[in-house]
Amino acid sequence: MAHVLSVSGSPSATSRTTALLRHLGTRLTAHGHRVTALEVRSLPAEALLGADPLHPAIAAAAELLAAADGVVVGTPVYKAAYSGLLKCLLDLLPQYALAGKVVLPLATGGSTAHVLALDYALRPVLSSMAPAQITPGWFVLDREISVREDGTVALPERAAGPLAQVTDRFSLALGGRPVLSAASA
Repeated sequence: MAHVLSVSGSPSATSRTTALLRHLGTRLTAHGHRVTALEVRSLPAEALLGADPLHPAIAAAAELLAAADGVVVGTPVYKAAYSGLLKCLLDLLPQYALAGKVVLPLATGGSTAHVLALDYALRPVLSSMAPAQITPGWFVLDREISVREDGTVALPERAAGPLAQVTDRFSLALGGRPVLSAASA
C-alpha cells in the first residue's frame, strides 16, 4: 500500500493535534498503509527560523516528504490561520514538494469560528505546492479530543464519524481498501 507522512504543525508537547494525527495514523495503518510521523516542533528552531533548507534535520524532513505517497497535514488554528511553525517548514520546502501526492488537511481549534482556516488559509498554500489531489479536510474542536492515559484518542460521534469518513476517502485516493463502517475509528 501507500506510504503516508503525518505532519503535525503543533508547537505543543502535549498537542491534541498530534494525538489526533496518531489516531488517524492507526486507522490508515489498518487500511494497509505505512505511516511515518513528523512533528515539526522536533526540528531545530534555528534551522526553521533561519530558513536553512540545507540543515541535516530539514533535509531529512524534506526526504521523508519526497518518499511519501500521501501527506496528512495537521495544525492547530491560531488567529484564523494554521500555525506559524507549520508555515516555517512549508516555506523551506521546494516549490513543488507535494507534486504527485495526495494530501489530507486537518485542523483543530477552540471555536467553530476557525473552521474556514482549512479552506482559506491552509488549502491555498498546499495547492501552491502542486499536489495531485487535496482530499476534503476536517476541523475538530479541541474540547472534543480526549487523550486517554494510554495515549489513544476518544472523540464524540459527531466528530469521530466525519473524521473517519475523510480519512477513508484519503485512503481510497491512495489506493487503500474500503472499510465496512466509516464510524468505527
